[in-house]
Amino acid sequence: MKQVDLYGRVRHAVLVEGMSQREAARVFGIDPRTVSKMLAFSVPPGYRRSQPVRRPKLDGFTAIINQILEADKLVHKKQRHTSKRIFERLRDEHGFEGGITIVKDYIFAARQRQREMFVPLSHPPGHAQADFGEALAVIGGIERKIHFLVMDLPHSDACFVKAYPAETTEAFCDAHVAAFAFFGGVPVSILYDNTRIAVARILGDGKRKRTRVFSELVSHYLFEDRFGRPGKGNDKGKVEGMVGYTRRNFMVPKPQFASFDDLNAHLAEQCCKRMGDKLRGQKGAIGERFEADAERLQPLPVVPYDACDKQSVRVSSLSLVRYRGNDYSVPTAYGHQEVLVRGYVHEVVIACGAEVIARHPRSWEKEDYIFDPLHYLALIEQKTNALDQAAPLADWKLPEAFVTLRRLMEARMGKKGKREFVQVLRLLETFRIADVEAGIQGALERGTIGFDAVKHLVLCRIERRPPRLDMTVYPYLPKAHVAATSARDYMALLTGGPS
Repeated sequence: MKQVDLYGRVRHAVLVEGMSQREAARVFGIDPRTVSKMLAFSVPPGYRRSQPVRRPKLDGFTAIINQILEADKLVHKKQRHTSKRIFERLRDEHGFEGGITIVKDYIFAARQRQREMFVPLSHPPGHAQADFGEALAVIGGIERKIHFLVMDLPHSDACFVKAYPAETTEAFCDAHVAAFAFFGGVPVSILYDNTRIAVARILGDGKRKRTRVFSELVSHYLFEDRFGRPGKGNDKGKVEGMVGYTRRNFMVPKPQFASFDDLNAHLAEQCCKRMGDKLRGQKGAIGERFEADAERLQPLPVVPYDACDKQSVRVSSLSLVRYRGNDYSVPTAYGHQEVLVRGYVHEVVIACGAEVIARHPRSWEKEDYIFDPLHYLALIEQKTNALDQAAPLADWKLPEAFVTLRRLMEARMGKKGKREFVQVLRLLETFRIADVEAGIQGALERGTIGFDAVKHLVLCRIERRPPRLDMTVYPYLPKAHVAATSARDYMALLTGGPS
């Protein structure tokens, strides 16, 4: 292609100096037809094809290639044809004799034409988008994958982020409750992808059948739920971008915190700090534009949604209920009964009817056993031989006074002493461990080794009254005999005479 400066010299020589086109071709050493083109264009116009390109070896196979590319739109993107695979199919199945290069060039151009285009959108105030993201963090000294939900208000670009050990129903609901509290209201609508937490099934007409928990959440806060097209993350591009932004800016370097509560406090602080940022192309800071969002938000309900996952299960013969792969204990009196498990992010609550029968810290391990020793004491009182091998009591750390009391009870009363020790442990079902320990210490000091004495001393401590123990129930204590003093002996002492 001729240089632009040559264009300028030729055009000046002919159009200004009056040189003929034939003479200009001779002087500048170019073809006369090139001189004519230079006079028609001030700059090189580039190559212009007058007829469609002809590919004799490929033209008979382009329809097959187009068909394969069209069918690939309905297949997962990781399982679509590569250019090499299409070439191999043309060669092996259709007798194509050309090379792979012309196939690759045609496919590249065809895919360029198929690439999706987008319309710039404006976002009215009061609407939101939500999505989960993943990152690595060190929680409690252990590196683990965390899942965080981002809720974004596209009009102002205000955001809220909260992290969880897993992407679960209870985490999804808890993040909504926290986000609404952070924004001070409920968005008019929220746009989601087709997460299974919210969508049970996509019906034939494109409508979504909500899950039970998501229906409860929508009914409680009365926002409109909207969903993007399956597999089309760009439908909610604002929050998709915000997931990446928060990961790069709020979680780099890798977060290190003692607990998820500490991490989430840090993330909330970063969200508040970002309110002062001014984004490219916007007139005011995020916090200033958030005022328009805040005016459109719906008021919060009086009571926040109970953000939990509910499951009805049956108690096993080991007095355990299974929830999300882990086993949690309940009192043995509820064995084989149907109970309701409410799984929260940090707690598991188990109820039978209207009565809460057990509470446990939530375990995010796999195949874990979470025991409360108090749940098994009533059964161990009946089966005292299981006391030393009971798994729920294996890691129970009790004060030293308990160990001493058991040793003395078993030494003085044998098997009955073991049962009485379990009865002492059952006082922990009602009283604080500090009060029971004080009662045991008082019994040890008085030598009154028995359940009744410990219980009496505990009650006296709580009721703030002096103890009155019936010493006749402790026959093993040494008895002191005090003789009555006679008057004659007393007078002898006063006079100093012999008694």
